[in-house]
Amino acid sequence: MNSPTLKPTGNTLQLVLATGAFAVCFAIFGSVSAMMPILKKTLNLNPVQVSIALAVPVLLGSLGRIPLGILTDRYGGRIIFSIVMACSIIPAFLMGYVSSYTQLIACGLFIGIALASFSVGVGFVSGWFAADRQGFALGVYGAGNIGQSLAAFGAPVIAGALGYAWGFWIFGILTFFWLIAFAFAAQNAPRTAPPKTLADSLRPLREPMSWVLSLYYFLTFGGFVAMSIYLPTFLTDMFKLTPGDAGFRTAGFVVLATALRPVGGILADKIGGKAILMWVFPFTACMALCMAVPMMATFTVGALGMAAAIGLGNGAVFKMVPQYFPKTVGAVTGLVGAAGGLGGFFPPLVLGNIKQMTGSFTGGFFLLAIFAFLCLIVVWKTDSRGETKLPQPA
Repeated sequence: MNSPTLKPTGNTLQLVLATGAFAVCFAIFGSVSAMMPILKKTLNLNPVQVSIALAVPVLLGSLGRIPLGILTDRYGGRIIFSIVMACSIIPAFLMGYVSSYTQLIACGLFIGIALASFSVGVGFVSGWFAADRQGFALGVYGAGNIGQSLAAFGAPVIAGALGYAWGFWIFGILTFFWLIAFAFAAQNAPRTAPPKTLADSLRPLREPMSWVLSLYYFLTFGGFVAMSIYLPTFLTDMFKLTPGDAGFRTAGFVVLATALRPVGGILADKIGGKAILMWVFPFTACMALCMAVPMMATFTVGALGMAAAIGLGNGAVFKMVPQYFPKTVGAVTGLVGAAGGLGGFFPPLVLGNIKQMTGSFTGGFFLLAIFAFLCLIVVWKTDSRGETKLPQPA
């Protein structure tokens, strides 16, 4: 264990434990979207009902990141992550018994706890690594997003082989075993300062840069969540793919975005997060326009290009959090992570209504392109120290 007086030197075991915990939690969260084509058919859901069912877990998963980040700063990630995993297992098993839309919404809401786990791990991991390696470490931790890919590909296949309920139960079982390993082997990083009061934890949220980072993550991680939960619906509705084929392609999207997240963190360690985002935002806009074209070839190019861009962006943004707020990583991570989660909450609702009103998803992709260009303007107007050049209110 590191001495409190020494610079953190890293801890691979703790990084692996946190990444695995995030991955199994994300798999529970991802099982809802992966199973949605089957749920839609079984419960006879319309597009708006599907959108709400996909968005509800994201709501709790987003807002829950703020208190979980603060609790991690105060009590350490070991106990908080263990509680979050235990609480995620319960709705995962209840989903296997869902037989009505009301039950689906209720269980989906509590599955959002699994998504909220992200801010716990960021606070847990960052304490073990020095500032010049946090981009790498947090990028690796963020690769726990691979749990979404595991669910997207595995849930329909397992449900087809073992029955509908096992599309959810299998990830509850995986989480249970990882919880046991985590509870025995995880350790909090040595504290270098006394525990913070609630006022101390909330103080960074008054800093403009915490909201600027939230905006960036609203697009990058929100785009990741929205695409990963809605791609099965896009592919089955727009191109008439089977749930299994749609799940396989969604898994590819998630794997690419996840693989490039640590790359984004490493590049941000070397050239800065802003430099990465100056490329990420316009590229994301171009890829959204490609997805607006209702052809499989352009849609595939757009989806893969967007996966690459938002994966790099996710890694770059979370390199910037401990850089600007080294003593309140958990609290700021909670805010930024909540913004990212909310970025995945609204698009499904918007897309469902656009589909209901126009009969296609095209308008939603145009809105995404416009928002990406707005983010480009903000990052261009914000200097590398986070001091905005925009006019300040009097």
